[in-house]
Amino acid sequence: MNLPLKIGILSDTHGSIHPGIVTLVNQCDIIVHAGDIIDEKTLLLLKPKQRTVAVQGNNDTHLTQLKTTEFIELPGGTLVVNHGHTLGRQPSHPLLREAYPNAKMIVYGHTHKQLIEQDSSPWVVNPGAAGEIRNHGGPKCLLLTIESEQNWQLKPYNFN
Repeated sequence: MNLPLKIGILSDTHGSIHPGIVTLVNQCDIIVHAGDIIDEKTLLLLKPKQRTVAVQGNNDTHLTQLKTTEFIELPGGTLVVNHGHTLGRQPSHPLLREAYPNAKMIVYGHTHKQLIEQDSSPWVVNPGAAGEIRNHGGPKCLLLTIESEQNWQLKPYNFN
């Protein structure tokens, strides 16, 4: 993979996605959707340079082509994507870290609350809700830029 690599990270669209998020993530090499897509048409709006990786959320059981967990090998480590709903209403970060100890970063959704926790390894992040439902102050997403194997940078976005 050529560096720098840009990865748009979103979740919890629930059938709608903010147009600003579509514009931002469609400039990325890879787009990651951490579940609760609801409507496949939402995924069709996502047109990254390389690929889109999406997982099933608790409202996506009809999207049988999607896995519940995805592992994306990237320069510098593995990105794990899981909606997080099987770990309770507020997924436990220690349990996520225990489940995926070899990851560089774990992405989950479900809570609709944006979060970046980089003080322990692996990092645990939640992009927040990219749709209109329970977005806690506006639709949100994250942008991961990988400059080198050692240099991963996360930037939060809020479209309120």
